[in-house]
Amino acid sequence: MKERPDLIDALLTVDNRIATLTLNRDDVRNELTGTKLVDDIEKTVDWVNAEESICALIVTGAGKAFSSGGNVKHMLNRAGSFGGDVYDVQKHYREGIQRIPLAMHRLEAPSIAAINGPAIGAGFDLACMCDIRIASDNATMAESFINVGIIPGDSGAWFLQRLIGYQLAAELTFSGRVIKADEAKTLGIVLDVVPGARLAECANQIAASYAARPPRALRLAKRLMKSAQRMELRDFLDHCAVFQGICHNTADHLEAVSSLLEKRSPAFSGR
Repeated sequence: MKERPDLIDALLTVDNRIATLTLNRDDVRNELTGTKLVDDIEKTVDWVNAEESICALIVTGAGKAFSSGGNVKHMLNRAGSFGGDVYDVQKHYREGIQRIPLAMHRLEAPSIAAINGPAIGAGFDLACMCDIRIASDNATMAESFINVGIIPGDSGAWFLQRLIGYQLAAELTFSGRVIKADEAKTLGIVLDVVPGARLAECANQIAASYAARPPRALRLAKRLMKSAQRMELRDFLDHCAVFQGICHNTADHLEAVSSLLEKRSPAFSGR
């Protein structure tokens, strides 16, 4: 296994081909703009992409919050990411928090957001960047940028409408209202709502179901779904044919077919 990245404000653990990234700044509710979490997330994605044995990445928060997003005190004082003239601010965004959506969008392994508490603003958007979301029953979420007089500058307007459709995304964006976990499930934002004490267990169960699949086919399936969002059908079918050619020539494909016919559990090698 490749050497794990040196993280500052997050913890990275690995168990049975499942990586878990825990945002570890409970002292500031895991906010993203005044910490090193942007760097940590980007480093983790690059490591997972290079370490092909990893079949799923769980993203969660330490303490009471998943992530509170941007540092509101810095906004008030025009400090950090929010300081300077118009050019400076756009540069801070491009070189700072906007690295998160670019990283999460290029992540090749399936990702699961285990939303353990409030996911607000950019913190909510981070959850929406994941493939799957499950929430603690005490979690709350908000596309809350309008409440502080700004827009979703970290890609929230791109991800949210692709997740739940334009109308619902527009209502949450224009109102900035806070929703509870049950409403998030009704809207299709989260896959399931579970008791807080069982959140990590449930996230790991989902991740383990992915880790039990052929690793190469799993990553190719995710790449295929991402490319389907931006390709015309004919080009996409050509893309499918190439990926399928790769899959048919893997040892894991033969193992999957053999185990199915022999009525036994497969033993995938990642080859």
